[in-house]
Amino acid sequence: MSNQTLTVNTTPHPFGAYVLTVTGELDHHTSPLLREALDEIALATGTGLVIDVSGMTYCDSTGITLLVSAYQRAQAAGARLSLAGSSPDLLRVFRIVGLDQVFTLQPTTEQAIAALRS
Repeated sequence: MSNQTLTVNTTPHPFGAYVLTVTGELDHHTSPLLREALDEIALATGTGLVIDVSGMTYCDSTGITLLVSAYQRAQAAGARLSLAGSSPDLLRVFRIVGLDQVFTLQPTTEQAIAALRS
């Protein structure tokens, strides 16, 4: 039974960053889709990654763990990672678990790209 309610689109940005647009529910069942997309992006030093979560409607502990892992991988590669478009509910979850202290959170993808470039 495959009831995957997540889509992940990868778009290279002209400024050398990648934008992953995550739409739907990020949980134990759907996290392999995001993990696969993250694995396909070879982050080089100086490259940035923006994960646009404006369309994410749900994120469980598996999803949070995957996002933290993506952050750690970016750090290890010397790349920068930013989350864009967090809903108030998602921001609340991030604050509760302390991820607002880990991630750079931006209101929009374009603001996240601009912050990566600065």
